Amino acid sequence: MYDKKRNHKKIKKRRSFRAVFLTALICAAVSVLVIVGALWFVGLRYVSLNTADGTKIKFFGMVDSDGTPMRGKIVYSIGLVADVDRDRDTISYSDGSSYSGGLDGLLKSGQGKMYYANGDIYEGEWSGDMINGHGVYSYVNGDVYEGTLVDGKKDGTGTYTWVDGSSYTGSYTNDMKNGEGKYTWANGDSYEGTYLDDMCSGKGKMTWSNGETYEGEFRFNTLNGEGTYTWPSGRVYQGVFENGLIIRVDYDNGIGEDPDVIGDTK
Repeated sequence: MYDKKRNHKKIKKRRSFRAVFLTALICAAVSVLVIVGALWFVGLRYVSLNTADGTKIKFFGMVDSDGTPMRGKIVYSIGLVADVDRDRDTISYSDGSSYSGGLDGLLKSGQGKMYYANGDIYEGEWSGDMINGHGVYSYVNGDVYEGTLVDGKKDGTGTYTWVDGSSYTGSYTNDMKNGEGKYTWANGDSYEGTYLDDMCSGKGKMTWSNGETYEGEFRFNTLNGEGTYTWPSGRVYQGVFENGLIIRVDYDNGIGEDPDVIGDTK
């Protein structure tokens, strides 16, 4: 005989299980949303972006109200990992370098100081996670550059001082001396004039510590073209020079002995 009451109980039980499962699922989802919302509220974030040079950066950790990382880990696509601790104003990199200073989101920006793993130190302006602006770059070998840089390269006006005391002050383009500048050697020799691709090229004046001078045209760091060479004795040659040699004398005042050696632009 068909038992309506028993069948009704089975259906009721089946519906009750489905309802319980659905309720549990909704509660779990709500719990997850509450936890995620709470973590979001306290500043936990996952951020991913690409820099101008194509490097991909991922960050997971705590940020402040402006979105600036406070504590967490940064992973770079180039294989570098960094730990952020803004309480100590430090970002420590897996290669041994460290940075302290301004940030724009995940990117170094504003004034900052970088201690590189090889011992170099840079302090100055940053933008887009790269050295951009005016700053001082101190090399581990003792050389120092102070001036403007673009994407980490000397570009603009600056002074480079070598550990031996030599120095250059003038214009740079793409890490090379270009334009007007003055180079002074440690022994007192100096060149002032134009540069092209890191070499003396164009109009300039070379002054040697022994008192000799040459003023005129240069190419590939040597005397090339028309110019005037003067010795301490008062002897003056004016004419054409090629690869540091006098090949045509247009003027010679005849003072003193004939010189057999001219200076060297190093």
